[in-house]
Amino acid sequence: MRAAEVLSKDVSMLWPDIIRRAAKLGTDRELVGMYPRRADLPRSIFREAIARAESRLWFGGYTSYFVWLEVPDGAAVLAAKAKAGADVRFLLGDPDSPVTAERDRLEATPLTLATRIAMTRAEISKVDAGVPVRLSDRHIAMSVWIFDDEAIVATHIGAGLGQDSVTLHLRRAQDGGVFDRYVEHFESLWSDGSPADSQS
Repeated sequence: MRAAEVLSKDVSMLWPDIIRRAAKLGTDRELVGMYPRRADLPRSIFREAIARAESRLWFGGYTSYFVWLEVPDGAAVLAAKAKAGADVRFLLGDPDSPVTAERDRLEATPLTLATRIAMTRAEISKVDAGVPVRLSDRHIAMSVWIFDDEAIVATHIGAGLGQDSVTLHLRRAQDGGVFDRYVEHFESLWSDGSPADSQS
């Protein structure tokens, strides 16, 4: 695409069909990977996205409980990011919402959502860098984690736990693309969320 731009030529004029089919030129070019379950997402992807992020680390999972299991010394890592000036924030589920209670009924697991949310809040309290936390029940069916220009999006299916969610790994490649839409989604939920401290 860059060569076509420099030469002021259409990509289809410069490249044979076989190359055009192999290169992502359309709206899906922001899709880095797709996984049938979040559990299939290689652990290195989440860890490396966090390690690379410098300006924003937005955690929009209903519990984001798995973060503390997947990222060694997660609280220390996030504290260092926040102290270096990164915008670190957590949008968690509202443990007192009827939506949460209904999801707990569907999941039917002893480790309830409210418990996982409480465990995440306990880990966040160790960050000791003033990380803001807001609560909402609007993202019960979809989690969005944003690390600078990378995103991991998990769409919940049926009564499965978060690790059973279909998961996308995205990297920003254009204005107004899929990545930007998920950023807008997170920002909308964040604006409507309730500060966690006001519900303590």
